[in-house]
Amino acid sequence: MSDLITDSIQDYLKSIYDLTEDGQPASTTSLALSLGVKPASVTGMLQKLASLKPPLVNYHKHKGAKLTTKGRQVALEVIRHHRLLESWLVQTLGYSWDEVHKEAEKLEHVISEDFERRIAAAIGYSERDPHGDLIPSANLVMPIDESVSLSTLESEQEATVRRVAAQDTKFLRHLEELGLIPGARLKLLSVSRYDQVMGVQVRGRKEMVILGPAITKRVFVEIL
Repeated sequence: MSDLITDSIQDYLKSIYDLTEDGQPASTTSLALSLGVKPASVTGMLQKLASLKPPLVNYHKHKGAKLTTKGRQVALEVIRHHRLLESWLVQTLGYSWDEVHKEAEKLEHVISEDFERRIAAAIGYSERDPHGDLIPSANLVMPIDESVSLSTLESEQEATVRRVAAQDTKFLRHLEELGLIPGARLKLLSVSRYDQVMGVQVRGRKEMVILGPAITKRVFVEIL
């Protein structure tokens, strides 16, 4: 990765990638919240990224920002590093899935391409990280994620948990207590049409689990 692309720039590009997955531009406000910085700082950085040769973002005031082809490539490289590191920390060093995010955030900027290749080999070229997020390929292509939100299931449907959209330690520990980890099998037993509260049977557990939208919209499954 070019020495001109600083850790801060990488963080911006990664956040823009995450915020634009739905096809909409990333707003200054959403980026400020995501990165924990002031909106004025975001505006200055977006202007800088748009003025680079080649530009890393397409930015228009009051209309937000999207990654250029080059910017997307850089973002995917950082994301690949991050998710490989999370997998390696869990598989090799015994970290739990709720501990790895902050460690990977520190290391993602500094590993060499050779180290990246060795990590990929060490974890058996896994396609997903511990949270179930897909790992971009070595040639920086993001695999297609065909999982759907648990909230979309209908009564009596069965599914396998594929990923969880969360990094918060307490939230991840709560999901683990409920058995809602990648690979878990479940069946939807009931759903309230008024508040979308679901009753779910997780395989291997005797009692039905009651889940609200705060969880069901952040757990993604493959319907069986």
